[in-house]
Amino acid sequence: MLELVLAGFVLAVACTAGAVALYERELRRMARFLDGRDPASNERVGVEFATSGTRALARAVNATLDAHGEANAAVFEHARAFRRDLAALSHDIRTPLAGAQGYLQFYERTGDEAERARCVAEARERLAAMRTLTDRLFDHAKAADPDAELTLVRVEVLPLLADVLAAAYPDFLERGAVPEVDFADDEFSATADADALARVLSNLVTNALRHGAGDVRIIQRGRTLSFANAVREGAAPDVERLFDRFYKADVARNGEGAGLGLSIVANLCEKMGASVEAHLEGDELTITLTLAE
Repeated sequence: MLELVLAGFVLAVACTAGAVALYERELRRMARFLDGRDPASNERVGVEFATSGTRALARAVNATLDAHGEANAAVFEHARAFRRDLAALSHDIRTPLAGAQGYLQFYERTGDEAERARCVAEARERLAAMRTLTDRLFDHAKAADPDAELTLVRVEVLPLLADVLAAAYPDFLERGAVPEVDFADDEFSATADADALARVLSNLVTNALRHGAGDVRIIQRGRTLSFANAVREGAAPDVERLFDRFYKADVARNGEGAGLGLSIVANLCEKMGASVEAHLEGDELTITLTLAE
């Protein structure tokens, strides 16, 4: 009887030792895989000695690898977007500067007083475009600054919008457009920073006038405020990129502005707990704000 007990014990020890050896070999294999794995690779850990423990370990390791892969992809995309934005900004800076320089050179070569006056006017216009660009860059930097604090209070939206539209009256007049305002609730209010919300509304009105065609419809329903008008022929935007820094619908980048206005809108909305989205149906672009209660 004792011999049977001893034999069983020895067998159990042997089985345990064998299992430990198999676990050891499996762990070493996984370690070699991780040591030799290319960080840019999509390879995942497999299981040769399949137990509930090794399968759980492989799942945990692969989840970590996936998370690192996603983080690396995000860093790569951020770097790519930054390079693209720098190229766009460089173009937007060079274009008015080169234009102003060209007109000043022509000014020096011509003796015609009318032409000289035209050169000065054209150079001033391009330098004014540079001033607009630098102002928008400053606004974008402030809006994107994570340390910049906003003062969130109850803000009545319609009076604020009225001030924005009054300031934009010359632009509406110049383009022959009319703002069509439709508020379901004239006393609609939201939690927001008054200055930031005014900037958001102003940028949306400016965007509609500069890049759209026809009248601008501004509609309030519930907590949403929509800005809608037709897009110019051949200038349909990519709504997925509309709120990116320096994005412009025209490939040649000959439009007004620096492509920063809607990026500022998105940043300020995020800080105020609001959201903004764009929809394109046919030739009509609608940008909708959902304001915080």
